[in-house]
Amino acid sequence: MKKWSKLIYIVVSLILVFALFTSGCSSKQPETSQAPSTEQKSEPTQKVTLDFVWFTDGVEGQVMKEIIKDYQKTHPNVEINLVEVPYDDLEAKLKTMITGGKPPALARVTNPGAFASAALDLTPYLGDKDQFMSQFLDGLKYYCIVEGKLIAAPMEVTANGLIYNKTLFDKAGVKVPQSPDEVWTWDEFANAIKEVKAKAGAKYGVVWDPTPHRWTTLLYEFGGSIFNSDATDTNINKPEAVETLNYFKKLVDEDIVSKATWLGGENANNIFRSGTAAAHLSGSWMISNYRDTIKNFEWGVTYLPKAKIRSSVLGAKFVMAFKNSGVEKEAGEFIKYLASKEVDDKYVRESLFLSPRKNPDVTYDFGTEFFKIFSNELAVSPPAASYDWSRQDIIPKFTSDLKEAIVSVLQGKQTAQQALDHVAELARQAIKEAQQGK
Repeated sequence: MKKWSKLIYIVVSLILVFALFTSGCSSKQPETSQAPSTEQKSEPTQKVTLDFVWFTDGVEGQVMKEIIKDYQKTHPNVEINLVEVPYDDLEAKLKTMITGGKPPALARVTNPGAFASAALDLTPYLGDKDQFMSQFLDGLKYYCIVEGKLIAAPMEVTANGLIYNKTLFDKAGVKVPQSPDEVWTWDEFANAIKEVKAKAGAKYGVVWDPTPHRWTTLLYEFGGSIFNSDATDTNINKPEAVETLNYFKKLVDEDIVSKATWLGGENANNIFRSGTAAAHLSGSWMISNYRDTIKNFEWGVTYLPKAKIRSSVLGAKFVMAFKNSGVEKEAGEFIKYLASKEVDDKYVRESLFLSPRKNPDVTYDFGTEFFKIFSNELAVSPPAASYDWSRQDIIPKFTSDLKEAIVSVLQGKQTAQQALDHVAELARQAIKEAQQGK
């Protein structure tokens, strides 16, 4: 009996020792698994979606989707949703979203100032506004800095410029300027166009886009502008503007600038693609178009002729973020990524856009030499060529009237002074309305 009692005592003791041992091991287990649990808590656990209102002119939408995909690989908690809308509907859609209390996280825009009151200040993400903007073309500051706040980052720019029919120029034996030092005057350019028409059989001289934006290329070269330095008055009927319009009429009267577009209502792009025009005064955005659509002749880009000075006209597109989206931090960080030189260079290179940076060094798969010429045009343009068109709160209210005034002068119905005096009255009214907040 004692033997069995002793045996039972030994078995129970072993069981208790085993229980204590296993209890001790299990009590250590949470300590070893606690570190990974803490690390997971330090990372974002909730996925956020950034709606990015977007319009597309060409292939840049696909390029942006690839950039977004790259970004999301390193930011798995962020999903960026491109909300694509037609450009004509962009402003109305954004205003509806903002006034409805549901602004998007991000938007691609041409006129950041129209949404300045709802814009997220990007300084915490992009740094000091002046230092950030110093890497970009000077004229872009008028769009990106509004009432002392950095409200947008430039993604690409456009420039007015001169595309020419190389086949016709070569046939006529006329060589275009090869460097900024060789730039023609307008009179020299007019003589070159006459020679191309006479020797190469060009039906049209220069097909010039019939828009005030393209016409003001000449205005700035003659030292004029649409507004004074702070847009409190207009300069559109000052002597420089009158001289510009009279000289433009001379070019049209002599058929250097074709009557077909300004007076005949024909499409300048279609005429140039037909191979019958010596040149097209349009912009950098036509490079990708003509690369894909012109197969029957050679074409190129050359420097704009100069008047008193050289000039182009700056256009641009920007990305901005909005207050009260609920994802302001993530939106600001994504804009920082987009605005980096590496990412923006990829965007403009693959989209065939001009870089917004000073002294860009982007190498394109097509037309690198063309983009260099357009960039040079912007680099020598006066501040007014950017500032005037940044005032989208004023200028759209009378640009159609400006076009009508130009056409009226070309038709001989009014003098340049009479026509521009009328535009000046309308411009001053638009300025007054903008000052009153209408």
